[in-house]
Amino acid sequence: MPITVEIKVSPSEIENEIFIKQEIRNNCKETLPEKFFYTIARRNIDARAKSIWYVLKIEVHFTEITQTKVEFNFKNVRNEKEVYIIGAGPCGYFAALHLLRLGIKPIVIERGKDAQKRRRDLKAIQQEGIVNPHSNYCFGEGGAGTYSDGKLYTRSDKRGNIKDVLNLLVYHGASEEILVDVHPHIGSNKLPALVQNIRKTIIEHGGEVRFDNYLEDLECNSDKIINITVNGTKIKAENIILCTGHSARDIFELLARNKIEIDCKEFALGVRIEHSQTLIDEVQYKQNPRHPNLPAASYSLACQVNNKGVFSFCMCPGGLIVPASTSPGEIVVNGMSLSRRDSPFANSGMVTAVDEKDFSAFNKFGSLQGMHYQKSIEQKVFNAGDGTQRAPSQRLMDFLNNKVSSSLPESSYIPGLCSVSLQSILPKEIITRLKDGLIEFGKKQPRYLTNEAVLVATESRTSSPVKIPRDKLTCQHIRIKNLFPAGEGAGYAGGILSAALDGIRVAEALYQLKVE
Repeated sequence: MPITVEIKVSPSEIENEIFIKQEIRNNCKETLPEKFFYTIARRNIDARAKSIWYVLKIEVHFTEITQTKVEFNFKNVRNEKEVYIIGAGPCGYFAALHLLRLGIKPIVIERGKDAQKRRRDLKAIQQEGIVNPHSNYCFGEGGAGTYSDGKLYTRSDKRGNIKDVLNLLVYHGASEEILVDVHPHIGSNKLPALVQNIRKTIIEHGGEVRFDNYLEDLECNSDKIINITVNGTKIKAENIILCTGHSARDIFELLARNKIEIDCKEFALGVRIEHSQTLIDEVQYKQNPRHPNLPAASYSLACQVNNKGVFSFCMCPGGLIVPASTSPGEIVVNGMSLSRRDSPFANSGMVTAVDEKDFSAFNKFGSLQGMHYQKSIEQKVFNAGDGTQRAPSQRLMDFLNNKVSSSLPESSYIPGLCSVSLQSILPKEIITRLKDGLIEFGKKQPRYLTNEAVLVATESRTSSPVKIPRDKLTCQHIRIKNLFPAGEGAGYAGGILSAALDGIRVAEALYQLKVE
């Protein structure tokens, strides 16, 4: 059995193995032999005090450590029972991987393109403002996660076996560092190859992945889906895992048309805020420049305003703001970082919780009222601009002082910014809560309130505006017994890791019901 030791190491010594071994000796309660071996089980950064430390959880071994790659028992399912998975995001792909282990054939139906072909549509929205409603930053192989950073921050074991998911990611090409870091991150430049490797595993073991396949309709009897219609063709589907992501509005409408129960739920909405990464480094690390062995600094901020949460969301140090619209005529922005996180900009969602009180004017849409509220704001923001994907924006202090910005700072957002009073386009209740929240954050975070920071509208796809109700144990829809809602779009996840865990959970629940 290895001995566990916790040590602190300065950034300047983090790569010094001799120093680390001496610190292990100094902090170990047992006397260690002259020769021993160690592995780092957990790595975190403590920047709370003036001195910054890497906090390492060390496992000490007395025999040489043999690094072995975790293997998985993926079965050949070419001739096995089939399960249709709608959506090739992290939820869908990890559900498919788990079905392979269970001996069930996954057939993944994805409306978008594979990761390589998808790049052309991302270039089109970035440079020409052309939005492909089936292939964009939200839709396509790997879902929103492929080109949206790759943060793996969920650490709650209540959702499932986190280590299993991390090992599956490493098996398919992620760095082994994600097994160690408290806040692991893959990077948008590395995720496309990883998701293509997952697809390769699915196909090699007899599963299928079908791109440019759009779910158009469902045929139901009282408690079961009989057929699905994909690209005009009816397909008999015995069991369906539905994991289309939080932006699949047409799928939510399809469920409503077929009288398949869905519920309205709260989500969060606001803007992206972008600072200089140098400023965030100086505030968080209290040094300029930051030590080369330290990553770009991040932050997390939250408070309550009028009994509603205001908080930073999906903070991207050394990152980029990207256009995440899924239909023409709307402006949606999101954040991402490459693996090196070496952009000169730091951006984060700055959002507030919204619920049925906020979108009561849309209650005629029933369970889809939140979705229509979200959509109306995105369209209003687009109409306030110049008819392109240039995003309405305002300097931070100008926003707080109700002043239209006479100029805008340099930004990572490639389509460009246009100066607009956000007060004129965002709902009054959103503006009020964002202002009060930002003032509160300025008290917590020195120099955060600066007119060199810019607010970019709209950050609106934080989570799904609906929840598709399912049984807690079987994961079946509460009425449609062969429909298994899963992931972010169904309201059961928020991010790559939790979506993957939910995909596995649903696949396992389906298996336990003995697939017919």
